[in-house]
Parts: sequence; structure tokens; C-alpha cells
Amino acid sequence: MKLRDWGLLLVLAALWGASFLFIRVAVPTLRPFPLVLARVLIAGGLLLLYASLIRQQPDFRARWRQYLLLGLLNNAVPFTLISVASLNLTASFASILNATTPLFSAIVAAIWLKDRLSIRKLVGLAIGLTGVALVVGWSPIPLDTAGLLAISASLGAALSYGLASVYGKVAFKGAQPLHTAIGQLLGAGLLIAPLAVANPPTAAPTTTVILDVLGLALPCTALAYLIYFRLITSAGPVSAASVTMLVPFFGILWGAVFLGERIQVVQFIGLLVIIAGLVLVTGIQLRLMRPAPLVSPS
Repeated sequence: MKLRDWGLLLVLAALWGASFLFIRVAVPTLRPFPLVLARVLIAGGLLLLYASLIRQQPDFRARWRQYLLLGLLNNAVPFTLISVASLNLTASFASILNATTPLFSAIVAAIWLKDRLSIRKLVGLAIGLTGVALVVGWSPIPLDTAGLLAISASLGAALSYGLASVYGKVAFKGAQPLHTAIGQLLGAGLLIAPLAVANPPTAAPTTTVILDVLGLALPCTALAYLIYFRLITSAGPVSAASVTMLVPFFGILWGAVFLGERIQVVQFIGLLVIIAGLVLVTGIQLRLMRPAPLVSPS
């Protein structure tokens, strides 16, 4: 990748890592459904405005069913589960568990698309699950009913992301990424709105909570989508997918700096084990760190 692409990759990882921080602060006041509704509608509305300004509005009539299903799998379900988990998990812990998304993607692809699980992928899955066991087994979170449900919700979000990634490959091949982002975010808003109305916030949001929601919706969702699509175009999907390995490090960093969270050494070792598994499962090679070849102007 080029130096600029590495910069974008780090910015994207920092933004997605910060999303766990914003959720952790805002969800106790807003509750999960209203928080998710605000996030997807603000981000989707901003991206729709951007698409209108560049004259690339999506045709909602052509793909509305696909947008709703992708919005369910890639936004409504995982965003809600992460918000529920964040009521009992630290931001850093939630970000580590979310790093298992590519592991679930590989399993879903093997079942749905008959994508063969090679020996390398099977070893990677085993290593990744071992890392999860290390993280959970030495967690500072009490492994009582509430703690186990929160961990299950966080892993359920990763599974939903895995389902969404495979469905997206099948249903949105050749589609404009910007249109897909807008459609799924607004589709998720339609699905989550009745639940948000039925489960209103516990109290009026403070200025801090409002700023957290804006941070979650604008830079961590709308801007992050644009950066991710830019990376896919300039560096390729495999390179862009490597952001998964960087997000937990920023989740840990922001949690420590802004929330005073502490992470145990064993958990950090577990994160490194998960990442080792991801390298095997995704096939991301160290060659990504080599400088891109120079291309002479024609």
C-alpha cells in the first residue's frame, strides 16, 4: 500500500475504535434502540446529502428489499447488540471481541457459499477461538449471568457482521458502495424506529451524551464509511479488511485515555492470539507492508 493508504487505514481504525468509547458513554442514558436509531439516521442522512451534492443519489426502489436485509444484518442487529453489551462491558473489551468478525465471516462463507475451509483457515479459526477463550477467561468482567449475556451479545454482533459480509458479496456485487451504505443505514433506521419509540431514553440527554452521539454518527460512521470505500478503491479489499486487526488497539487506547479502563496482560495476549488467527483466516500477508511499485506516467 502507499503511504497515504496507510494513513487512511490508521484513521479508519482510530474512528472505529472510538465508536466503542462513544457507545459506552451514551448507551446508559439513551438505551440501545434510541442510540442506534440516532446513529444510523444521522449518518445515513449525511451520506444521502453528500450523494445528492455529487449527483449520485441511490435508487431505493430497485434494491429496497436488499437494503433492508443488509441494514438488519450489518447495522440494526450488530449496533444494537454492541450497545447492549456495552452496558456491562468496557469499551476495550467490546472492541477485542468484535475483532472476531472475520472468523465468523469465514465460517459463514464456508456454510453459505461452500467456500472451502483450508487447513490454514481451520488452524486460524482454532487459534482465533483460543484467543477469545483467553480474553474471556481472564476478563475483569464478572462471569455472572449479566456478564455472560453481554459477552454473548458482543460475539453475536460479530456473527451478524459475518453474515452481512457474505450477503453483501452475493446481493451487492457491482453495486455502488456509497449507495449500499446509504441504503443499509436508512433501512436499519426504518427497522429500529418502532423499537426505539417503544423503549425511549431513561433521561434527557446531557450535552456530553449529545456530543457522543454526534461523534458516533458523523466521524465514526458516515466519515468512516467514506474512508473505507476509498481504501477499497485505492488499496484493494484485502488491504482494507486489515483494519479489523487495528481497531482493538485503538479501542483499548481510547478506553484507557478517556475512561480510565485497564486491560490485563493476559487479555492483550489474547488479542494478539486472535489477530494471529485472523492473519491465517483472511490470508493477509506481510507483503502489505512493502512499498507499492512505482508506476511511470504514460
